[in-house]
Amino acid sequence: MTVITLLRALAAALPLALAAGPALADIKDYEFRLVQGELKQGTGVVITVRLIDKRSGKPVPDAVIFTKRIDMAPDGMEMMASPIEALPSTEPGTYRLKTNLTMAGSWRLSLGAKVQGEAGTLENKLTLKAVQ
Repeated sequence: MTVITLLRALAAALPLALAAGPALADIKDYEFRLVQGELKQGTGVVITVRLIDKRSGKPVPDAVIFTKRIDMAPDGMEMMASPIEALPSTEPGTYRLKTNLTMAGSWRLSLGAKVQGEAGTLENKLTLKAVQ
């Protein structure tokens, strides 16, 4: 193959390579998952969630959780809500929240977060069970 033929082949391939570009993530490629789906009813209960990149299955660190709510909507009592506060993380990609699970039953944890380097807001609703 001559140098000119090689250069022509490279020039022809360049637009295809540029069009492909890097594979960009979408906010839908991420989700929060409960580490434990069943917790003991009581005060000062710590809920741990893991933020996962669904494409790789790997945990995602350094997200900023700016919305958090816990209520009993799954049991038809959405107005039955508890205060919830963020705690320091113990490992990358995990996020800990402290709340009071005042009644046994199903609770909905609603989270809103910004994932570093991604546009848009991640919103997840997770259901956990409080047991006696």
